[in-house]
Amino acid sequence: MVRIKRMSQTVDTLDVKIKAHEDVCAVRYENIEKRLEAGSKRFDKIDKLILGLYTMLLGLTAYLEFVR
Repeated sequence: MVRIKRMSQTVDTLDVKIKAHEDVCAVRYENIEKRLEAGSKRFDKIDKLILGLYTMLLGLTAYLEFVR
C-alpha cells in the first residue's frame, strides 16, 4: 500500500513537472513565432527598398540614354 502511495506521488510530481515544462515551451514557441513574424516584416521592407532602387537605376539609365 505504501509503495502504491509513493508511486502515485511520483506520478503526480512528474505530471506537474511535465505540465510546467509544456507551459514554458509554449511561451518560448510563442516568442519565436513573434520574432519570425517581425523578421519577415523587416525582410518585406528591405525587398521593397531594393525593388525601388532597381527601378530608380533603370529609370536613370533610360533617362541618360534618352538625353544622349
